[in-house]
Amino acid sequence: MKRVLALLAFTTLALAQPKELRLYTWTEYIEPAIISDFEKATGIKVRISYYESNEELLAKLQAGGDSQYDVIVPSDFIIPAMIQLRLLKPLDPAKIPNLKNLDPKFKSPPFDPGNQYTVGYLWGTVGLMYNTQVFKTPPQSWAVLFDPAQQKGRFTLMDSQREMLGIGLRYIGQSVNSTDTAALKKVIDLLLQAKNSKNSLGFQGGVSATKLLLGNQAVAAVVYNQDALRTAGGNPKYGFTIPKEGSTLFLDNMAIPARAPNPEAAHRFINFILDAKIGARLANYQNSATPNAAAKPLMKPELLKNPAVWPTEAQMKVLEFILPQGEKDKLYDEAWTRIKSR
Repeated sequence: MKRVLALLAFTTLALAQPKELRLYTWTEYIEPAIISDFEKATGIKVRISYYESNEELLAKLQAGGDSQYDVIVPSDFIIPAMIQLRLLKPLDPAKIPNLKNLDPKFKSPPFDPGNQYTVGYLWGTVGLMYNTQVFKTPPQSWAVLFDPAQQKGRFTLMDSQREMLGIGLRYIGQSVNSTDTAALKKVIDLLLQAKNSKNSLGFQGGVSATKLLLGNQAVAAVVYNQDALRTAGGNPKYGFTIPKEGSTLFLDNMAIPARAPNPEAAHRFINFILDAKIGARLANYQNSATPNAAAKPLMKPELLKNPAVWPTEAQMKVLEFILPQGEKDKLYDEAWTRIKSR
């Protein structure tokens, strides 16, 4: 009888711990072999769904997605809204021993003090990917998009609110975090002019933008450096640059939705990604900078020396992290709505 009860208890426990993890992340944002290795190491099957913008991710969570996924990968600036809306579950540091590998620069970020809800995944920049057969030298200014006289062909803008508004703000000499209404009005006019240009292919996600470049349908695109480097694959026909006016930095993070079906598996996955060797593989695959200090020495040397991956000191001076502006964030929402609807 005791054996029967023990067997029933074991079976009940096994049923109570689903062997599946649902990952909701950016398109092409993790090496497939890393997923396979996690599945082999844990016996947990991973199902992946994709999104193309932080706004799409937030809308999905608000529509009930916080109960459909176990791990998500939001960017820094969208996280305060997710916390305020109670869409994220607090992390249990005891279940993530590899947190020790996180670079001190990325611990306790301003958008999530104490890493209560998030932990860094990868970081990078937004810049301009271009066709080197059209641009014989790297474009020096965002004017190749914003000044009709300097446009050299079809181009795409980034379909991401704060990044695209931030680039516009940098172009007119403002901080990416400016909430000055006069400056935002100038940016609205600037982006509307670019959007409605005869050369514009509109607002695109990173994957679609790079495909347009590869298909010779565009000569320039505003993209994340990771998308540019991964897509170009060393092909000298394509380059990536940060124009002199500057741009935005981003830190993407791992988080667990508030009603995640399998938070235990989520913690195991986050800890797995924070392993030094796995972190280096992830960064190498994405051609990306990593917030994992233990992983950095294991990365490909050529990536560590590439300013498109690790910006120079001069570039860092004109790059800014996007910061939440509290109630004034609605100014960005209103500006973006006006741009997208006209």
